[in-house]
Amino acid sequence: MLAETICSAVSAAGLGIAAVTAYRRRFLTATRIAAYSLVPVGLVMTGVVEWLSGIVFKPSVWLGFGLLGLAWLLLVTTRAVERRGLGGERPAKAARGGSAPEAVAPAASAPSLGTGARTGSAPAAAAPPAEDFSDIEAILKKHGI
Repeated sequence: MLAETICSAVSAAGLGIAAVTAYRRRFLTATRIAAYSLVPVGLVMTGVVEWLSGIVFKPSVWLGFGLLGLAWLLLVTTRAVERRGLGGERPAKAARGGSAPEAVAPAASAPSLGTGARTGSAPAAAAPPAEDFSDIEAILKKHGI
């Protein structure tokens, strides 16, 4: 009952301020103030204020919010630990997705990095030719860069 009275008083005050603003010929601002001042009465008439006041004063609701917060904290903590690699539950290959190639020795040749064994008559494919950036250079020179 007290919350409804407060909301009604706030709305009445807002409508009074809107009337004064309209008297000063600032109609757009007055309309905006009137719209905001009608929100508390609308919330009272729809029952939202009663529902919220019922939630605020129940200890079981606050315990529920506390449990939701604890669950969120646990989920965030486990994700952070997992991303840093401190959790030992998953193997390293599964954490990478399992599609990464196996480790290769640093001195390994290019054919050893391929997917399958080659039957050796054809040499490895030549490297692609260097790209031509002359058109990009011309554009940059045109703009003084």
